[in-house]
Formats: sequence, structure tokens, C-alpha cells
Amino acid sequence: MVFSSVVFLFYFLPAILILYYTAGFLGMGLRNALLLLFSLLFYAWGEPRYVVLLVGSCLVNWLLALMLRRWERYKRFFLIVDCAANLGVLFLFKYLSFAVRTINGFNAAVGWKTVLPAVDILLPIGISFFTFQALSYVIDVYRGDAPAQKNPFYVALYISLFPQLVAGPIVRYRSVEKQLLHRRHTWEKFEEGAARFVRGLGKKLLLANTFAIVADNIYAMTMAGHQQMKVPVLLAWLGSFAYTLQIFYDFSGYSDMALGLGKMFGFTFDENFNYPYISKSISEFWRRWHISLSSWFREYVYIPLGGSRVENADAMVRNLLIVWLLTGVWHGAAWTFIFWGLFQFTFILLERLFRYETMQLPGVWKHVIALVIINLGWVLFRSENFYQYREFMGNLFGLHQNGLYNSYVWMFLKEYAVFWAAGIIFCLPVGKWLERRLAAKFSGKPAICGKAAAVGSAALYPVCMLGLFFVCVIYLVKGGYNPFIYFNF
Repeated sequence: MVFSSVVFLFYFLPAILILYYTAGFLGMGLRNALLLLFSLLFYAWGEPRYVVLLVGSCLVNWLLALMLRRWERYKRFFLIVDCAANLGVLFLFKYLSFAVRTINGFNAAVGWKTVLPAVDILLPIGISFFTFQALSYVIDVYRGDAPAQKNPFYVALYISLFPQLVAGPIVRYRSVEKQLLHRRHTWEKFEEGAARFVRGLGKKLLLANTFAIVADNIYAMTMAGHQQMKVPVLLAWLGSFAYTLQIFYDFSGYSDMALGLGKMFGFTFDENFNYPYISKSISEFWRRWHISLSSWFREYVYIPLGGSRVENADAMVRNLLIVWLLTGVWHGAAWTFIFWGLFQFTFILLERLFRYETMQLPGVWKHVIALVIINLGWVLFRSENFYQYREFMGNLFGLHQNGLYNSYVWMFLKEYAVFWAAGIIFCLPVGKWLERRLAAKFSGKPAICGKAAAVGSAALYPVCMLGLFFVCVIYLVKGGYNPFIYFNF
């Protein structure tokens, strides 16, 4: 089940909201029980057989966290067991098939006759997210940063809470520990959460899905090969820009919906995106993009390895390389993702070595350079294989005698002009400024133009949100194209 679906919007969400707030007078325990029950139902809707895997993950991590606190002398051993169990399951479902294909490909290349049997295992939705979340809980208990929860019910609720179960953000246990037991529910908080959810829904359905149409069409043309179909330079760049916008609105939209749902149920999660496309360096981009994942690798991999505070530069390079190899592997079981991680590592290392962020260059040039590198990185990320990547890069730089322009360029620009404009505008903080202005008017605070005008515009914000919601519903009812990138991870 996805948030941007009729089943979720008109059946699942209303049902749990009604039951959750009706049960409020019976205490937080019943509310939490309803959340856990509906979270498991939410996961089971798409993959009922893997609910056992999710419940097993909750129980194993709960038990091992208790054991390492109970027997301090052996806590390192229990931590190793927990990491092996979590990462072993992740490897089995996500990477075993890739490993077998790689080994068989290597054997064929060197002339060995050994062929391993093919492995075809359905990837459980969200396994990378809830595995990393479970790992962070046990590691925090091991470090003494969080207490070991004696009640398995609360560990299960923390790991499987449906707003952030299948696509993040990756929530640290210590940031929600108190909220699991004691959290405040207010009308203002619910309103804020509902508005955040609707904005995320709009990002996903109206912007991400529209840019997906452009990107998928142009990438499909490229996959045919330049011998079969000429993709001119401007069309290739248009396709790369479309995917750059698609992946941002796809993932940040889902994060907005997750944070909004959290607030509707009394939770406050940390932000996961902070206008990444205004960055002036690749390092800054990763401080703004998928913040919960970047923080996870920094906290549990980079700093334990020594981070940047090491005796020599070689160790710093090693630490960065390990983090970005793991980041690439985390995103998918394919060599393109591994090289995408190395792509990010290369530019971040160069920025470190040459102290790029402190260089006295015009800000606009830094911004343009960062955007070009980010965009080229997404080309590798989106490519299904290295053949498509080579074809696309060749088209971008006119290496296939593919020309500069054709009628498709104007068609995609004209047909989706409103979406291009909105996509660019809402990548910038101007969107946040408009939101704050509308929210301030909604609160009834007098504006410079006078109290009467402020009161007259007080309904503008909820009307805008309701209007956006109805447009999204119309889009869903029409059955528009509705892919979701991060379900693959």
C-alpha cells in the first residue's frame, strides 16, 4: 500500500484516524496498539508473507538489545550477532541474486565452467529502511545512548510504525522514545500534519509523476541505442533534468507525507530534506538530501572509523571510500549504484582536498557547477545498465552525431510548461516563504496590509490545501502514471 493511492486515502487512513481518536479516552496504550495493528496491516497489504520477517526483525532486535544490557561482559558479542543477523537477512533478500550473477559472469569471463544456480527472491518493501532503523536501536543501546526497552510491543511499534516503515525517514529510537509513551495531541498539530501530508501528496502525484513521464520516455529512447534512435543533445539534457526533478519530488514528497502523518498521530520526526538543489557543493548537497540516511552513515560508520579526525589523509580517504561504497550498495544491488557511490566519493574527496567550500568563487558559479554534477550523478543512478549510461552521456555531449534539437524538445517543454515552472520554483526556499505567509494569515495574525485584510485571507491556506487535495484525488481517479522510486530500496 502506498500513501498516494485510493485505498490508503479513502479507506485505510480514515479508518485508523477514527479509531485512534475515538480510543483516546481509553489511554495511550490502546492508541499504540491500534497503531501497531494498522502498521502491520499496512505492510501486509502488499506483501502478507513478509509480515513474519518484519515481526521477526522486531523480536530479534528487542531480545538482543536486552541481552547486551543484561550481560555487559558479552555485549560486544551480542552486538556482532545482531549486526550479522540484520545484515545477513538484508544480504539474502537484496544482494544474493546480484552476487550470484556477478560470480557467474566472472566465471564465464575467465573461462571457468562453474555456474551457480540462479536466485530469484522477491525484495521485501522497505527492508533497507527498517533494517537500518533496527540496527540503530541496538547500537544506541550498546553505546548507552538509549535504554533497552523491556516491552517488545514498543520496539515493534518503533520499527514498524507505518508512516516511516517503507521509505523512511530512518528514525533514531532516542528521538522518539518518549513520544512512544507520552505525546501530545493538539488540533494545531493535526492541522499542521494534514497540510504537510497534502503538500507531499501534491509533490508526488502532480510533480514527480509528471516528470516521470518525460524522463521515462527519453530514457527509453536512449535505451534503443543511437544506431536505432537519435536523441539530440537538448532532449537528453531535458530528460536528465526531468529525472533530477522527479527523484526529488518523489522522495521528498513521500517524506513530507510521512512527517505529516506522524504529526497527525502526535509524533514529531526529524526533517529529511532541506532544499538540496540550492547547494553550492556536493558536500552541502548531502547535508541537505536524505538527511536521515546521511546521518546514519556518519553516526554508525564514518565516525566509528575515525571520520576526518585521523592521523593522516590516507585514513580519511579510506573512511570516505567505505561510506560511499556502502551508500551506493544500500541504494541497490547493481554495479551502476556502486559506481554512483564512487562518483559521489570522487567529488566529495576533491572538495575536501582542495577545500572547495572555502574557495572565493562567485556563489552562482558554485551553484551551477554543483547542479551539473548532481544532474550527471542522477543519470548514472537512473540508468538501468552501463550501456544505457554510455548512450545517455554520449547524447548529452553530442558524441553520437545526434544533433542539437528535434520536435520532442518543444513538445515536452510546451506540454508540461506549468509543471516545469512549478518544479523549479518549489525546489527553492520561495516555496517555504509562501507557505509561511499563508500559514501566518491562517493563524489570524494581523498583516502589514491591515487586520481586515488578514482576516479576509485567513481562509486562503486551508482552501489552498483542500483545492490541492481535490486535484490530487482527480488525478488518482483518472488513473495517472504513479511509480515510486524508493520502493525499490
